[in-house]
Amino acid sequence: MTRKFYILGKEILPGESVELSMDVARLHTHTPVQVPVFVERSLKDGPVVLLMAGMHGDEINGMEIIRRVIRKKWNKPIAGTIVCLPVFNIFGYLNLKRELPDGRDLNRSFPGSKNGSLASQFAYQFMNQIAPNVDIVIDFHTGSAQRSNIAQIRCLLSDPISMELARVFSPPFIVHSGYISKSVREALNKMGKKILLFEGGKTNSIDETIVEEGLLGIQRILNHFHMKNFKLDQAEREPVIIKSSRWMRAPLSGVFHAAVQNGQYVEKGDLLGYVSDPYGSTERKIKSTAKGFIICTNEAPLVNKGDAIFHVGTALMNDKPLILKDED
Repeated sequence: MTRKFYILGKEILPGESVELSMDVARLHTHTPVQVPVFVERSLKDGPVVLLMAGMHGDEINGMEIIRRVIRKKWNKPIAGTIVCLPVFNIFGYLNLKRELPDGRDLNRSFPGSKNGSLASQFAYQFMNQIAPNVDIVIDFHTGSAQRSNIAQIRCLLSDPISMELARVFSPPFIVHSGYISKSVREALNKMGKKILLFEGGKTNSIDETIVEEGLLGIQRILNHFHMKNFKLDQAEREPVIIKSSRWMRAPLSGVFHAAVQNGQYVEKGDLLGYVSDPYGSTERKIKSTAKGFIICTNEAPLVNKGDAIFHVGTALMNDKPLILKDED
């Protein structure tokens, strides 16, 4: 018997293709702000997968990934339902800013409340009208400011189902990340939903390498659940598992020059870059304090003392099982 499927208060029948709107707020002109949601349901029952991006309004890579999914009609499944939410934080997107107009981070506002702050209202509508009706979520993000992340999936390494899905997605890196308070990951986990958080690139830019990684990961996930039948030519690869990480910070303010690239393996003591003054009189080397992989680099030409400039991840050797403490 075909199950009934509702989202945003509307029943989606088998074979239906629907564009809906999540009504959250109004502009000062009283014009309603609507968050577009695209739903494609197959004639055949199966999982409900949500692809979402734009939690932060300046993180464009994820939006571009989902835009291409819709443009290529990859969101039309042969089984199950695919829900696409390309631009969640529509206010931030309009202003090319991370936060909502109230200055709050939407991803620190879950599960939200009906009459709370603007961010809280966004979170509440999502948790009540969309989240209960989906099974698996892939949430696309980038590094903040000018910090560029290597393509990676963040999940809890001690969760076998999340790890299985992360391996299916098959990014270059899988990074252990605990549940952050009031994040969408924590809220969905409490609902019993599985969510993969994809990170790649930096804000206000489109990185073709990152976009391709995101698209390939989506293809693999949809193939895994028999929702599509993509023919993939890429050779199998084993993601590097990052069990812990640390930030290297600028030793002084000045002009920053990187000597390594994202994804590169470094040994303790290796030169990562240097910071100099603009007059040619001072230059300070930055050396790695640990061995591991560079999973994020700061691409800003000017830095202040203490700015995060390199994120160095320690790999899980030989895939040995570990009991890991949750950490951001």
